[in-house]
Amino acid sequence: MIKIGIVEDEMVIARTIEMALEELGYRHCGPASTYTEAIDLIETHRPDLLLLDINLAGKKNGIDVARAVRSQFDMPIIYLTALSDRDTLEHAKPTRPNGYLVKPFTTDELFANIELALSNFVDVQNKKHAQTPVAKPPLDHSFFKAGQVFHKVYHADIVFIESVGNYAVLHCVDGKTVRVRSSIKDLGTTLPSSTFCQVHRAFIINIDRVRSFDMNEVVTECGKVPIGKNHVQAFTKCVERGRERPPQL
Repeated sequence: MIKIGIVEDEMVIARTIEMALEELGYRHCGPASTYTEAIDLIETHRPDLLLLDINLAGKKNGIDVARAVRSQFDMPIIYLTALSDRDTLEHAKPTRPNGYLVKPFTTDELFANIELALSNFVDVQNKKHAQTPVAKPPLDHSFFKAGQVFHKVYHADIVFIESVGNYAVLHCVDGKTVRVRSSIKDLGTTLPSSTFCQVHRAFIINIDRVRSFDMNEVVTECGKVPIGKNHVQAFTKCVERGRERPPQL
């Protein structure tokens, strides 16, 4: 579940935001009311998105927080403010906010800003990874949209993925499932090929979650998965790559 960080120095407004987020199905952390509290909130809780009031208690404001986020962290930001004048906007623009909500705002406006910010942020990040082949550690998670909510799922927790009609079902550890509107082919391009392998036209497996196998089926932590005749060679190569990787701690 997506976790939203709240940076707001008016406690009545902060509590209203908390209730709205709970109604929309998001988790939340905070609220922080100063620059120092905001940085501590981010470092401690690592929210997936930050709702950031521009006017904060103390010398530093929300724009200062946003500058720190852009230089040290990696998350979308939505400004909350009672100000929409040209001067405020000019100061806010260099921090590249992913949304800008003018108080008072409705729950629907909050929801729309969050969903668009998350969606656009993920698209930008994916384009960066595709266009800039730098030696950075790969992301250990992906955001999957189920209905109106983006779910953060760690790759290591996915046991296998099953195609069911126009949907794909992520079977995860502890029996948890996430149903997303996507094809197996599209999901296969977003997951690390070193770990995930398509073994059937309707199944992708996490090689690290395999308990045993023969050339007809794979036994995973969440049940058996068939191996299609056209995927035996790809599965064999995936197994070999798994043997070459260092053990997962």
